[in-house]
Amino acid sequence: QVQLVESGGDLVQAGGSLRLSCVASGPILSINTMGWYRQAPGKQRELVASINSGGSTSYADSVKGRFTFTRDVAKNTANLEMNNLKPEDTAVYYCNAQIRALGSTTWMYWGPGTQVTVSS
Repeated sequence: QVQLVESGGDLVQAGGSLRLSCVASGPILSINTMGWYRQAPGKQRELVASINSGGSTSYADSVKGRFTFTRDVAKNTANLEMNNLKPEDTAVYYCNAQIRALGSTTWMYWGPGTQVTVSS
């Protein structure tokens, strides 16, 4: 069974940094696009950053210049380096990925999320 698990969420002061990690496991044949989303209380889930199979990235305007998304294709992992964090970055962060698993078609998978809290 394919699973995504995030880690690295924490409580940090404004201006601080965190590194979120996402690990995909299971009978994975290939991973296409991966993304980090976040959802703050009372708000809709929004796309923070995405990376395609070729390594090209895109970012929400609110995080450009502060967040960096990288992936290790061989290890089925992805990382989100977050610098100069702001209180408005507080949210649950979710990893998602388009994964083709053994004996299956390509599906979109989600992790359970990791909490990031930025204090002012």
